[in-house]
Amino acid sequence: MQFEDFEQEQAFRQAWESVRIARPVHYSLFTFGESVLPYFLVCEDRQEDAPVSVTQGDVRIKRPMIITPNNARPEFQNFFEHPEEEGVAEFLLARSASFSNLKLVNQRGARRSVSSSMQATIDNLNRKLDEEEEDQVAILTAPAQLAGIAVLRYAAERIWRSAPDNIQELRERGFLP
Repeated sequence: MQFEDFEQEQAFRQAWESVRIARPVHYSLFTFGESVLPYFLVCEDRQEDAPVSVTQGDVRIKRPMIITPNNARPEFQNFFEHPEEEGVAEFLLARSASFSNLKLVNQRGARRSVSSSMQATIDNLNRKLDEEEEDQVAILTAPAQLAGIAVLRYAAERIWRSAPDNIQELRERGFLP
């Protein structure tokens, strides 16, 4: 293993572990067509007295209607604001995930600042979603410079957890033995 690979892996692990899914969701993505993954993203700035920001958005994952060979690269739109985030995503895709043929679009709303702490903001959002009996909206947390990585982790984990159900559906429809 080359030293450069080790440094990239360390940077990837550090970024990946810096983001968290504070409120996960538990449903499978559609095998065909488009799935929508709504979320709230709560970010904390590096500065001590900086306000917490909240962004509401959703990731739209479009699966191909025609299954093609695995040489087509995934497409990511509106995920990253910083070059370091793109490097983490490239590391993930090159070494540990097969997202070929997927198109992922992050549609985020306006970022708003709140005066409470990160944990109080998460608690308020959880309370609101519980009151609305909303079980399909996730809450993500991240340092402000890794916001795109939080959304990428959420989408990646939903894809990975949905894979067994998607494979079963493909078998039931006769696409797989």
